[in-house]
Amino acid sequence: MASKLKWTLLKFAPIFYTIVGLSILAFMWQCVSWGTAPKPGKENETQQIPGPIATIDTLGSVIREDSLLVGQNIGFGQTIMMEVGLNLVPKQSGAEKWINSTFDKDQTYQDSALKSLTVKLIGSLGRVLAGFILGSLLAIPIGLVMGSSKIGLNIINPIVQLLKPVSPLAWFPLGMIALSSAGGATIFMIVITSLWPTLINTAFGVSAIPEDHKNVAKAFGFSLWKYITKILIPYTLPHIFTGLKLSIGIAWMVIVAGEMLSGGNGLGFFAWESYNGGDLGRLLTAIVVIGTVGIILDKLFTYLQEKVSYKS
Repeated sequence: MASKLKWTLLKFAPIFYTIVGLSILAFMWQCVSWGTAPKPGKENETQQIPGPIATIDTLGSVIREDSLLVGQNIGFGQTIMMEVGLNLVPKQSGAEKWINSTFDKDQTYQDSALKSLTVKLIGSLGRVLAGFILGSLLAIPIGLVMGSSKIGLNIINPIVQLLKPVSPLAWFPLGMIALSSAGGATIFMIVITSLWPTLINTAFGVSAIPEDHKNVAKAFGFSLWKYITKILIPYTLPHIFTGLKLSIGIAWMVIVAGEMLSGGNGLGFFAWESYNGGDLGRLLTAIVVIGTVGIILDKLFTYLQEKVSYKS
């Protein structure tokens, strides 16, 4: 009986700890809300930060608004093409005109999209996914070269150490100049800032391959392709997914700043717009949504990381 009770407690311990942690956060948040309450006679001078209950109520209102809007004025496929496609093509180009004429014939999409948090979320996820994939496609091959060759390491490592500390916001103007597109500049910023964890972890994984593995490959006369597919990639894969997990977190964090700068549609712009409009409830709603999506992405990549990890 005691062992069964202990097993039950261990099974539900993570959920219990999560509830405790969220309760502490909610209490601290409410204390901040109370602390920012306007003093008597100064109601028009300061604005109170909404507490967790008021923010949840605002989130419910936003969700109800979206449920009426999405599916009626806005289609899911239309949203994907308008929010993702338009960020990948130059402004005033033939591709942009084709997307607008095909997926927004009545020219009513933009007005409806400005009201929808769901559309902004899809737009942000699309940009993050595009930047993350492009960054990963650059980071993994370069990391393999760095980890496999001392010459490659000596050549590439100084470049990595020079560019890695640069603030994401510093890359945005360069993206605007090079791509002439705010959406493209945002994706460029995500690419250049999210690739470093994957690159470094990939290089570390390759350099950590035991000499016994390499000797076995030599003894059996493995070709380069067979060595890569049978030894290098399988051994390095857990390290690569550790890097990918860190990179997706950075990409999701950077997108908010990028959308505030670009002024386009997205969660970052939604948060900035709410602040400028003095609607702190919607601003905190954006923060809650951003944090929730971040947790989901982290859990997804943790699951994938565990799937490819080997047991020692």
